[in-house]
Amino acid sequence: MREILGDLGLFRDRRFALLFAARTISMLGAAFAPVALAFGILDLPGATATTLSVVLTAEALPMVLFMLFAGVLADRFPRQRVMQFGEWANAVAFFTLGAMLLSGWTPLVGLVAAAAFSGIAVAALYPALTGIIPEVVPPERLQAGNALLGLGANVARMGGAVLGGATVVLVGGGWALAVSGALFATAGVLISLVRPTPLVRERGERHSVLKDLREGWREFSSRQWIWVVVAQFSILVMAIQAGHGVLGPLLAKESLGGPAAWSAFLAGEAIGTIAGVVVSLRVRPRRPILVGTLLCLPAALPYFLLGTGSPLWLTVLGAFVLGVCFDVFGVLWMTTMQREVPPESLSRVSSYDALGSLMFGPIGLMLAAPAAALMGVQNALLACGGLVVLSTCAALLSPGVRNLRAPARLEAVSS
Repeated sequence: MREILGDLGLFRDRRFALLFAARTISMLGAAFAPVALAFGILDLPGATATTLSVVLTAEALPMVLFMLFAGVLADRFPRQRVMQFGEWANAVAFFTLGAMLLSGWTPLVGLVAAAAFSGIAVAALYPALTGIIPEVVPPERLQAGNALLGLGANVARMGGAVLGGATVVLVGGGWALAVSGALFATAGVLISLVRPTPLVRERGERHSVLKDLREGWREFSSRQWIWVVVAQFSILVMAIQAGHGVLGPLLAKESLGGPAAWSAFLAGEAIGTIAGVVVSLRVRPRRPILVGTLLCLPAALPYFLLGTGSPLWLTVLGAFVLGVCFDVFGVLWMTTMQREVPPESLSRVSSYDALGSLMFGPIGLMLAAPAAALMGVQNALLACGGLVVLSTCAALLSPGVRNLRAPARLEAVSS
């Protein structure tokens, strides 16, 4: 109990409290978006699963393409400012999407353009967030700081999944997207108030973007545990994008009960991530990357349950298990990167991490609708689960994944 109270003492630091509030509100806005966008698009006259795939791909593709440049920006400029841009750009994108749905003027090219701008905004956020946390949180509290930030994000995901679904049912997807925009704008204001400890950057010759990228690649590729898990996640995220983005909502609309059922699924996942925070606050495994990778195996469970026609309550339970495992993995992964990678390269390495992990996501979104038409929605979901298991087992063959050890003082805590 004393250790937990000590971790909660981070909230006495104004910088951490502001970062926590900004991240939580931003994730609440993001949690509104999947249900609102999926069912808002599917409810448009003449819209099909292909329409949804096109819009979601338009969001995912620029996010992947812009990610490396965003990492360079976050290592060159104050990460706080890069995050502000990301939050406010997201606000503009979602206000635009909401206005289009509310007005009834929804040309596909307009939806695609707004979704693409959102993808660029999200790309700006991730590398800067990874890098700014060590500028706000003391080194010995990094895992606790990551876990608490995850707690706020997870509570927001749960609340957003429920409130987003309710908003879609009561007043439609357009209003839910407008709420998302307002939340992103608020997060941007809070980020502007954070005053992180500035990163000491060496003075000297200004490097080109390409040289910065090469240096970041050297840091990334020299660590086997990083690039192997990133390769694993490139396949795993492809499966999750297809399952969560298109196939799951499609099955929910066809046979599970529509947006309310899919909101329940997402809420079950969000509750699982909250439970995962309790674990991630205290667990200190000797081999954090090995434990995190093993925790990816249960991520296949909800897809196997959906694919076999299991009842809704059981699929929600499977989503809960996925949430627990992914939350613990995320905290172990981010904390290990922040400890092992030099601070001046951290955002670039995290951008390579995000790029590699997300690069096949658009392919999953593009293939989801044809796969559903070719083999049926349930069989396509089973294939998603199979990809999760196969990619994880392949990653476990790596010595770097199995053998990387936490610092000695953390091993003592876990013993």
